[in-house]
Amino acid sequence: MVSVMWFRRDLRLADNPALLEACADGPVLPLFVLDPALWGPSGPVRRAYLCRSLQALADEAPLAVVRGDPVRRVVLAAREAGADRVHVAADFGPYGQARDRAVERALADAGIELVRTGSPYAVPPGSVTTGAGEVYKVFTPYSRTWGEHGWEQPIERPRRPEWLGLDDTTDIPDPELPKDLELPKAGEEAALQRWRWFLDRVADYDEARNLPAVDGTSAMSVHLKWGEIHPRTLLADLAPLRSKGAATFRTELAWREFYADVLHARPETARDYYRPDYARMRYDEPGPDLDAWRRGRTGFPIVDAGMRQLRHTGWMHNRVRMIVASFLVKDLHVEWQHGARHFLRWLVDGDLASNQHNWQWVAGSGTDAAPYFRVFNPTTQGRKFDPQGGYVRRWVAELADVTDPHDPDPEERVRSGYPAPMVDHAEERREALERWEEIR
Repeated sequence: MVSVMWFRRDLRLADNPALLEACADGPVLPLFVLDPALWGPSGPVRRAYLCRSLQALADEAPLAVVRGDPVRRVVLAAREAGADRVHVAADFGPYGQARDRAVERALADAGIELVRTGSPYAVPPGSVTTGAGEVYKVFTPYSRTWGEHGWEQPIERPRRPEWLGLDDTTDIPDPELPKDLELPKAGEEAALQRWRWFLDRVADYDEARNLPAVDGTSAMSVHLKWGEIHPRTLLADLAPLRSKGAATFRTELAWREFYADVLHARPETARDYYRPDYARMRYDEPGPDLDAWRRGRTGFPIVDAGMRQLRHTGWMHNRVRMIVASFLVKDLHVEWQHGARHFLRWLVDGDLASNQHNWQWVAGSGTDAAPYFRVFNPTTQGRKFDPQGGYVRRWVAELADVTDPHDPDPEERVRSGYPAPMVDHAEERREALERWEEIR
């Protein structure tokens, strides 16, 4: 029996149940479809990384890359290969589910079966529910049930697969990156190397993860985003470890799966408010303030450092993501969707569920008891989590030599060309809370 392995968010050979099922059938056509519906909105950073990851996969298997509507291109590829089945990992995103249903119907019309095996998650969305069979709205009980549910052990890569090719293929694109932006190394081997590096340091993760000047996070989010490694692999390696850092990292993996579960149950929350009442809040029209935030020219050093790190690396430290998000929503009073859209354009690890629902958490409109009155003071946050100022000095070149990088005096700002604070934080905090009181 001939099969197609349609790769999507699983760009690896090891621990890939769908691929193993395809190889069990017989000869396999490894296929990737450059889907205009996903390619267009992805932005230059994710496009470039995706293509590098595809090239890394193509170095291991003769990946057939085609461009166009998957409903048409998957059927054409399966017919050319003489395939009986198309194997995929299940997609639980709003677009992915609709696309797969359409592809499944088109394949069925051609007498070809679509087989879903596994997913990008240790516990697929919809698998964990309350005692009443409802979706969890709060993380802590979800995390507990998620852990009790458990997951399969990782599996090996297929041995000696018989690969097939296509005549009608396109070259893997090589998108041009924005000026001065550097991406991490892509591919399955790069993911495994980074994971091995982090495992030696995971014991310190609980504290180090909050220090943006320290390389104390896993940086695995991009590899998980594209499926260059599966969370099941990470959880298996964490299982025998008893450090607080290992436990904290495991919880972070649970957060990723929780937000995927929430989006699966409430797909409209990718764009709209999880708590609709917050749509009634008064927000300011985006204008020059939003542009200054995007460019890292707010006059608040930790905010600007984060926004510049994003533009130079396609990534931002997680603690700083919360700070810059709070600043946009509660100091500049701009709706969260504008910030979420900017992040998805520039983040190499931009994941719809995690990105949108983390922004909603900061905006007070998401899951869990995220009190709106928790307004981050950017100067205090900078001093607490970047006490030596190393992070700010690295990313805000104007402040490299000032006495206090978190609150430089006016003369130093003028001399270095760094802007004055664009708002008074205390005043804007009061304003944010007044607007919140109006909708309570």
